[in-house]
Amino acid sequence: MKHFAVFVTKFSKPVVAIWFLILAIFAFFALQLPSKLQGDGFFVDGDHSYVTNELSETFDLPAKTIFVLFKDKSDDEITSIMEELENLDAVHAVTSPVGNAALNKNGYAYGLLEFDNTIADYFPIIDDIREITEDEQGISITGEPVISKDINVASQKDLIKAEAIGLPIALIVLLLAFGSIVASLLPLIIGGATVVIALGILTLLSDYFNLSIFVMNIVPMLGLALNIDFALLFINRYREEREKHAVRESVQTAIQTAGRSIIFSALCVMIGLGAMVVINVEIFMNIALGGTIVVFLAVLTALTFLPATITLLGDRLNKGRIFRVKATASRWQKFAAFVMKRPVVIIFVAVLLLCVAMVPIKDIALTIPSTESLPASYESRQTFDTLDETFGIGENTPVFLLAENDDTWDTTEGREKIFDIQQQLLDDPMVDRVTSMFTVANIESVEMWEMVNSNPQAPGALDEVAENFIQKDKMYMVAYLNTTGATSEAQDFVRNWMNKDLGVDFALSGQAKFNQEIFDEIANKVLIAIAIIIVSTFIILMIAFRSILIPLKAILMNILGLGATFGILVYIFQYGHFGIEAGTIVLIIPVLVFCLVFGLSMDYEVFLISRIQEEYLKGATNTKATIDGLVTTSKIITSAALIMIVITGAFAFTDVMPVKQIGVGIAIAIAIDATIIRLMLVPSFMKLFGDWNWWLPFRKGRK
Repeated sequence: MKHFAVFVTKFSKPVVAIWFLILAIFAFFALQLPSKLQGDGFFVDGDHSYVTNELSETFDLPAKTIFVLFKDKSDDEITSIMEELENLDAVHAVTSPVGNAALNKNGYAYGLLEFDNTIADYFPIIDDIREITEDEQGISITGEPVISKDINVASQKDLIKAEAIGLPIALIVLLLAFGSIVASLLPLIIGGATVVIALGILTLLSDYFNLSIFVMNIVPMLGLALNIDFALLFINRYREEREKHAVRESVQTAIQTAGRSIIFSALCVMIGLGAMVVINVEIFMNIALGGTIVVFLAVLTALTFLPATITLLGDRLNKGRIFRVKATASRWQKFAAFVMKRPVVIIFVAVLLLCVAMVPIKDIALTIPSTESLPASYESRQTFDTLDETFGIGENTPVFLLAENDDTWDTTEGREKIFDIQQQLLDDPMVDRVTSMFTVANIESVEMWEMVNSNPQAPGALDEVAENFIQKDKMYMVAYLNTTGATSEAQDFVRNWMNKDLGVDFALSGQAKFNQEIFDEIANKVLIAIAIIIVSTFIILMIAFRSILIPLKAILMNILGLGATFGILVYIFQYGHFGIEAGTIVLIIPVLVFCLVFGLSMDYEVFLISRIQEEYLKGATNTKATIDGLVTTSKIITSAALIMIVITGAFAFTDVMPVKQIGVGIAIAIAIDATIIRLMLVPSFMKLFGDWNWWLPFRKGRK
């Protein structure tokens, strides 16, 4: 690190110039990212995807559908609009409500625009549809592509809103920490540059990866918070050194000391992000990719751009001084002494508080977000709700069964297999009705089918019906369940059916199957991800602090803090408190918050323990080293945590529910970590274990 520190300070001008050049280039690409984002990231490459594509390619069933809702419109007006929509190049097929009683009710009517699986980007198509319908009163559109686009728009608005709330407050906290305008603005500038470059890189990668719309929220949230954390630590250490040494020497010392803490902190965060990759759900891949890029850039800018800028600024870093920051060491000294005298009592009280906060976890209900993610103010959400209330489009979820037969289906034996599968579905108490070639033709047996089809007066009368459901070695039918696809009963249904032996190879699709694949993928892989995080974090902290007990305590305390966080999330979002309507927790939230916060909270562990270790290695007793470390870092940890809470917590005022829950979850976890854990539990345990804190097998003395 010493040679690297010398290099950065020696070539500070070229370093800053290169970063500004990089920023200018990637800012151009970053502006294009919103148009590259598609979907909410809830995608698994499994049976649901395979069957949906196969049904579209082989049987000409729609891969996506957009609903057009008409209110108090005449048949002529509806026909005119539907014909205009049918002329759009991307539209594969159209179903008009005119003359179809099932699509008309209580003054409402709805038509369907169907698309095949060749469409990669629906956003321009939706713009074209809205251009046709927007001037017409009483016409609105909805459907998965429309809701996805509106969530994209809402996410961008949420980001602007959160930044408008969070950044000014973060600036105030920085002013209170540093006392001068230049020192306070520098972390925000470096953080903003890091985020812009990261978004630019993601734009370039969007040609190779499907990126979720939530990347626009997670990456800036994580990038800004981490960069400001790192800058706070670095500038604080630089200022300490500047009281005794020249500017360049002080920057070099800060790189070698604070820089080491930054690297270990970032490694912990990257482990949390990287562990998500084992869960093969697109949103986790996206956040792992975007998060890793922005964390890597945060480290790079914190160790090059920031110190090079400080080297050039010198004492001008303190320009625009509003007030002189008061020394608070005496207050922290008293607090540290208080903790050191009563470690057992403080541990008992802190753990009790965390355990009480965990209690609501027993009621946690996890769901995959759908239209509920979109604010109720959006027309596509209102339209979907109207369709559901009026026509019950979400009441009976369809499950598609696609089967493949080694022999042809167009034989007596093949038809018997089809009829047998149909009857097994109808015998299932979860199934209301089945659509198959037999039910469509109103045929009640294979014998009746063959008799009708071989009638000399109308030979092959049923062939056209059969062709709709049979193509070569493939056959499909649809079972309609008596529940919605979001229920656990629907998921259990598809799980049970996938284990059945139907005598042929088959796969299922539909919302129930989609939800089951997401749930099972997370359930089957989450423990692996957690194990990777815990084991890797333990090894890194053991190497960093040359101790067995310190990483063990850090991991256990993190788990306690996160457990309390999840309990509070249930209390707020599921029970419905603080103005939040009672609902459910988005399925990905516990995994995301655990993976992100486990690494983020290690920032404060590393900041605090690094300073304690520094004093301990200089010869201080364990107790004195703990007090000195607490006194030296507490203000910085508190300021950094407050900024992290402000930036992530600002998303509580946004409208997209998954983003709101992620922001609030991270803010709560950081608040618990920076107060109860870092300021109470960590020093108490350090006091309780004494020199055993620094025990490592085969190590002799303080090294």
